[in-house]
Amino acid sequence: MNPMLVAIPVFMSTILLEAWIAHRRGVAVYDIPDALTSLHFGVLSQVWGAFTALLSFGMYVLVHDHLRLFTLPLESPWVWVGALLFYDFCYYWAHRAGHEMNLFWASHQVHHSSEYYNLSTALRQSATGAFTSWPFYVVMALCGVPPLVFAVVGLIDLLYQYWVHTELVRKLGWLDRVFVTPSNHRVHHGQNDYCIDRNYGGILIVWDRMFGTFVEERDDEPIAYGIRKPLASYNPVWGNLHVFVDLLQRARAAPTLRNALRIWFDPPGGRGEPVPHLDLQSVRRFDAGTRPEVRRHALVQYLLLAAMVLHFLVTVQTLSWMPGITYALVITATTLGIGWALEERSFAHRFELARILATALAFTLLPDWFGSELPAGLRVALVGALLASLAWLPPVRQPSRPSP
Repeated sequence: MNPMLVAIPVFMSTILLEAWIAHRRGVAVYDIPDALTSLHFGVLSQVWGAFTALLSFGMYVLVHDHLRLFTLPLESPWVWVGALLFYDFCYYWAHRAGHEMNLFWASHQVHHSSEYYNLSTALRQSATGAFTSWPFYVVMALCGVPPLVFAVVGLIDLLYQYWVHTELVRKLGWLDRVFVTPSNHRVHHGQNDYCIDRNYGGILIVWDRMFGTFVEERDDEPIAYGIRKPLASYNPVWGNLHVFVDLLQRARAAPTLRNALRIWFDPPGGRGEPVPHLDLQSVRRFDAGTRPEVRRHALVQYLLLAAMVLHFLVTVQTLSWMPGITYALVITATTLGIGWALEERSFAHRFELARILATALAFTLLPDWFGSELPAGLRVALVGALLASLAWLPPVRQPSRPSP
């Protein structure tokens, strides 16, 4: 069973709990459009990761089966403990490369693009990460860490990092000196001058202390979250691709092939260039002025999307390539429609109307839904829910009239 099927309900319930606690404390750590966008990034990461994971894990298995230097016993607890430490060490370097080289930053920047810091930010993951991260873990395969052990400790390392994405937990004393904690990881997500390229650890912060990348959170300087070149969009597809597009354009404009290649391996801030000073007073969070009724529509559509994603994760391994990719495109189109609605795009109303009606028609006419036969009662319920959701679809925003 895909462990995400268990993790997703936990993620959703803890996000709601954090939002409720923050509301009770009067702390503004959530914004509905931003949080939904983070969830959409997580959706695309899981959906497209179902295909790209074959690359990363397949390469690991290939190296382990044919090139490993040692054979480690699967049943030894020391192998499991050592593999977790080994993975966390490799993660430190993979994560560090994700900040210090354009090729890797283009993928990793997705996780930093939110200008808020909460549990939903943890789910803002890249859909392209499998293409760039796998080489950093090949050394574990060479050393004979069994693929099952690698997969499990990787999941543990990933799930640990979920809870540290919160502003509600402050400093934790000695734990901050050993482990990655909310305080340490808040620094990592900051745009502040002192936060850039710091605190890369996954579970242990000791790697940063060993290799000179640790810095402690400052009590006298609020952290501005996000990236220096803001995404300024609720579009998760563009959020995954915009840095790649920028690098391609810069490479095409380069005078020589050497310069074009160098662009991909330079640091994001430029080779040898100092990090520009950030005036915290000038930082403004992206706000598309989304109307309350549009936010309600987006929330309703996300609930319907979540059900679709859970079904995808259950059935994707039983689908052939073409139906699987088609299903992934349907889910991607849904995230695009919700994102465009949140941005109040002029065409968003028509797109959402067409998308919802097309989905309802598909549930009505298709003999099955991507490999699953739907009982008549369930078909009626799904079509009814989709058509009822049209009641939440707000009218097109009317342009404001100039003052007389």
